[in-house]
Amino acid sequence: MKCNRLVDAGRRQFLRGSGVAAVGAAAAATVGAQAAAATPLARVSFPESRLANLADLAVNEPMDIAYPDADSPGVLLKLGQPAPGGVGPDGDVVAFSVLCPHKGWMLSYSAGDKTLNCPGHHSRFDCEAGGQQVWGHATQNLPQFLLRVDDKGDIHANGVDELIYGRLSNVL
Repeated sequence: MKCNRLVDAGRRQFLRGSGVAAVGAAAAATVGAQAAAATPLARVSFPESRLANLADLAVNEPMDIAYPDADSPGVLLKLGQPAPGGVGPDGDVVAFSVLCPHKGWMLSYSAGDKTLNCPGHHSRFDCEAGGQQVWGHATQNLPQFLLRVDDKGDIHANGVDELIYGRLSNVL
């Protein structure tokens, strides 16, 4: 009989502890969701760098660039229609890292569907959707460079929205 009472007491203690844990987890999730909603995504800032001029670009013809330094190859594109993160009079100028976030392979641009494609494991990234991954092994979207255009039409980069492949952080 004593053994049964101990088992019942153990069950009650377990259920009481589980209830407290569930309430605590729900409260933490709510607070975390509210904090995430109130805090915009952090973007890493780099020293500003001039990449090109609007007059240097042709629609759907990629221009090779390097940002934030010579060890970080990228591409500057005029897509011909507005895109997320796009700048310029038409909101269609974007720039991305061309290092695949999966294994660092050099991506190539496909003008037909405006994607950057990895020859290694066939990941594909949609340039018209902010570098969103549409296929393949990569586990993150393509890093997009943050751009601005000055009054002379010069295009400047001043940050990156994702981790550039091969770096532990986007801090120089």
